[in-house]
Amino acid sequence: MKNKIKYTNEPMGKLKIVNNFLPPPDQLVLKEDNVKVTIALKKSSVEFFKREADKHHTSYQKMIRELVDWYSSQHQKSA
Repeated sequence: MKNKIKYTNEPMGKLKIVNNFLPPPDQLVLKEDNVKVTIALKKSSVEFFKREADKHHTSYQKMIRELVDWYSSQHQKSA
């Protein structure tokens, strides 16, 4: 960082206290059970997800899992 922040001892003006609106940590934990499955996918599909995962610095398995979860949640809403 080239630009350094210069702090001054000036009045901040009227302050307002904001209530704590964040949930407690135990409510942030996902509680859904996972089930391990074996699936055969096209090589080209797996290579696609591996390339995309590298671009976004994540796991290709996680991307596939998120896609399946998203797909099922969309279709459960319409059923």
